[in-house]
Amino acid sequence: MHISEGVLSAPVLGVGAVLAALGTAVGLKRLDYDRLMTVAILSAAFFVASLIHVPIGPSSAHLIMNGLLGALLGWAAFPAILTGLLLQAVLFQYGGLAVLGVNACDMAYPAVACFYLFRPLLRSTGKRRAVGAFCCGFFSVLFSALLTAVALEFSDEGFFAAAKILVAVHLPIMVAEGLITAMVVSYLAKTRPELLWGVAAR
Repeated sequence: MHISEGVLSAPVLGVGAVLAALGTAVGLKRLDYDRLMTVAILSAAFFVASLIHVPIGPSSAHLIMNGLLGALLGWAAFPAILTGLLLQAVLFQYGGLAVLGVNACDMAYPAVACFYLFRPLLRSTGKRRAVGAFCCGFFSVLFSALLTAVALEFSDEGFFAAAKILVAVHLPIMVAEGLITAMVVSYLAKTRPELLWGVAAR
């Protein structure tokens, strides 16, 4: 899902940087600093998820976990995801600094969108809560793949075929992320409900 350096056009990089700055500003403004440790832990989980690669045919894809961050953090997912991406770029050369803004937008905005789309389900109980969590995980990855495809398409029409492959390859990841998010949310709802409801009620 990471777009590498030298792939995107300058206008796309510029728009991505501006939108990422706006999203980060809103996320920091809405961040409850009493929950800073939770945000840090989830940012670390997002960072580690990129190291778990799932073989798909001749290639592989990695977990993203942006849906889980969206479900638990809302807008605060934006600075958490940006921090994880920055560390991935610096330590493992995943993506890069110039494309950091676009990559952050591709992963963080879907997380925030799913938080609002499925918040009523997340605030429910039982199966409805699990369905809401699954949808957060599934659709966050789907929207991220689509945004990445759009960024590629706006940079060069020749990337259209690659963009379609990107979405198709991540279909199994979408299902896996949905299941993982549903399990984690269900577990937290039983053991640490304040981690979910304190944010979902906002």
